[in-house]
Amino acid sequence: MTTRKKRFGDLMGRRTKVSVTGPEPDAAVLAELRALRERVPRLTGSLVASSDGLLIAHDLPDHIEPDGMAALAASQLALSYRLATTAHGGGFDEVVVQGSAGHVVVYAAGWSALTVLAEPDVNVGRLHLESRPVARAIADHLTATTDGTTR
Repeated sequence: MTTRKKRFGDLMGRRTKVSVTGPEPDAAVLAELRALRERVPRLTGSLVASSDGLLIAHDLPDHIEPDGMAALAASQLALSYRLATTAHGGGFDEVVVQGSAGHVVVYAAGWSALTVLAEPDVNVGRLHLESRPVARAIADHLTATTDGTTR
């Protein structure tokens, strides 16, 4: 390789390498997610996603891709909301998906969704008891953040 080609390659390498990072997760929301995992035995992870599928914060295990899970949570939120309003004319609060390998629970949290993952033998009553107030706190926090007020 000639010196000129080497310098050109080095120059192009510097120009084409772009570090892309997403927005920093909301510290208060992340703290809520971590505290929830500490309080609920058999909880394996959680995330908060906007209604359009953007990841706000997550406390997920390494084998789950957070952005993809956020998109799925937003889809479930939209579908569940539509089902609830069509069937009863009311709002949507939560949906539980029980699978052979565990539970996925999506809670409405204002304009976002709190999604909680748990093992199959989790105490679902305890999961709801701990997660519902977290969903309300997250909704309040995100509403205050978007309004420009602080609490």
